[in-house]
Amino acid sequence: MTDLEMPANLTGPPADWLHELPELVAGLCERWEVEAGRPYQPGGSASWVAPTTDGRVLKVGWQHYEARDEAAGLLAWDGQGTVRVYRAERFGRTDALLLEACRPGTTLTESAPPAERDEVIAQLLPRLWITPPPGSDFRPLQSMTDAWGRSVDPDQLPDPDPGLARAGLELWWGLAATADREVLLCTDLHPGNVLRAEREPWLIVDPKPYVGDPAYDPIQHMLNFPDRLAADPGAFADRMAGLLGLDAVRVRQWLFARCVMEPGMWDVATRLAP
Repeated sequence: MTDLEMPANLTGPPADWLHELPELVAGLCERWEVEAGRPYQPGGSASWVAPTTDGRVLKVGWQHYEARDEAAGLLAWDGQGTVRVYRAERFGRTDALLLEACRPGTTLTESAPPAERDEVIAQLLPRLWITPPPGSDFRPLQSMTDAWGRSVDPDQLPDPDPGLARAGLELWWGLAATADREVLLCTDLHPGNVLRAEREPWLIVDPKPYVGDPAYDPIQHMLNFPDRLAADPGAFADRMAGLLGLDAVRVRQWLFARCVMEPGMWDVATRLAP
C-alpha cells in the first residue's frame, strides 16, 4: 500500500509517521480483515480516515494529547448519540479504530441553519453526560485547562483593560474546580463533528473526552459561530444554557474565559466580562 492516498488536511503528524502510514494501514487491514477504500477528503489534520468495503470506517491517527481517550469515550457511550467503535488498538505513536459508518454522513454544518444546529447539539450533549464507568481513567477537565493555561503568556494577551485578561485567566484556572457535578464530556462538539446517520438522525464523531463541568461542553459549538458571538455573545450563551438546562452564569463565565484565551476573540471577551 505504498501508493496510499493522503487526505489534503493530514498535516499535523510528524513526517516520519506519515512516511510509515501506508505500512500501518496495510497492517491493520490485514489484522482486522478489512479492506479500506480511498480516504475522506479533505479529512482531518491528525488522522487517516476511510470507508471499508464491509460498510464501516477505518481511522488511523497519530497519537496526540487531545485525542487520547476517544476510543474509551465511544465505548462508554456505546452508541448513545455517538458512532459505535468495533475495534480499537493503540501501538507506538498510533491510535486505530474501526467505527460505525454514518450514512449519508453529511455534517450538521451542511444540513441545517444555525438555530437548528443549536437544537441538535442540545439534544445530543446531555446524552453524553454520564457518570464515568468504574475503573475508567478519563482525565479531569482541570488537567486540560491547566495545560492550556500554562501555554498562555499573559503579557502577550491584548489587554486594553489591564484587569480583563487577569480576570479571564483566573476564571479559566478556577472554574473547573467549582463545578457542582462532574460528568463525561465531549469537549470538542461542533456542527462539523455531527453527521447525518441511519441508526439515529445524528451521530457524534471525533470526541475528546474529559470528566468535568457540563457547562463547559457547549463552548466549542458557540466558537464556531463568530458572527453570532460578535453580535450578542451573552444572548447566545443564554440560549445554549436554556436549551441544555445549564446555569447561564457558568456558561457565560466559561465562554468569557475561553474567549480571553482564544486569538481574535478579545472583542467578544470584553462584552462578556463579569
